[in-house]
Amino acid sequence: MKFSKICIISICLSTLFCFLGCGSIEPSNEYGVYIGANPEDLEDRDLPATIVIDAQYYSSEEISSLQVDGHIVYTYLNIGSIENFRDYYSDYEDITLGTYENWEDEQWVDVSQVKWQEFISAKADELMDKGVDGFFVDNCDVYYQYPTEEIFSGVSNILEDLKDKGGYVLINGGDSYVTEYYNRYYSLDAILDGVNQESVYTCIDWDNDSFGVNTDEDREYFSDYLNRVLDDNKDAYVLEYTNDSEVEEDAYNYASKMGYIPYISHSLELK
Repeated sequence: MKFSKICIISICLSTLFCFLGCGSIEPSNEYGVYIGANPEDLEDRDLPATIVIDAQYYSSEEISSLQVDGHIVYTYLNIGSIENFRDYYSDYEDITLGTYENWEDEQWVDVSQVKWQEFISAKADELMDKGVDGFFVDNCDVYYQYPTEEIFSGVSNILEDLKDKGGYVLINGGDSYVTEYYNRYYSLDAILDGVNQESVYTCIDWDNDSFGVNTDEDREYFSDYLNRVLDDNKDAYVLEYTNDSEVEEDAYNYASKMGYIPYISHSLELK
């Protein structure tokens, strides 16, 4: 994870639902992220080929209906942090590491703990049983916050287990962890099929509740990261945020030029 003075570049998706209000999202042909949407929100929508939802709030029948309509369906899965409003929070409060910056209701989790790894594996099995095609894995950035060998091994164990389940594994962000893993093993085959990076071309100005254009330095940093993913024959996705039509066009053009699969949202709610 990398930060600039104004723009927070890599954002935990689990915290995106309560900032900047509602907004429309333009569809793209290839890829869309709708983790803030309920099944009713997606009815009669022109959805892209690959969609990301939070399948915990969908029935197997609703997921099957999306697939019958021709969509590949990935589900959101948070492996590195936990919110205190979750009904299972008290079961894992004893293995939390610290408060997630700017989000006092969320705690980083010690992913080296076996009981957390078993919980994530069981949750993933539940979601696979619903029929999803894979996982959109958030908060591997716990390794950025706590760069120990134990946390590295914990994240690796979780991702390897997800890969063994046979679904597609798409990591959101995770640059510090993924880069370290690649530097050690020279291949990402065992842990992921693709990476989604938020805010490569665009950025978020949290102080003024607005979207902007990223700095050249940060854009280059995340482009280098995604290019390494591509060089390992994995997929590279970008999730951008903007309400400016010119910036939106520029972001699409940049992603296309770089070989990334883009989705551009007008809202952090991702509905």
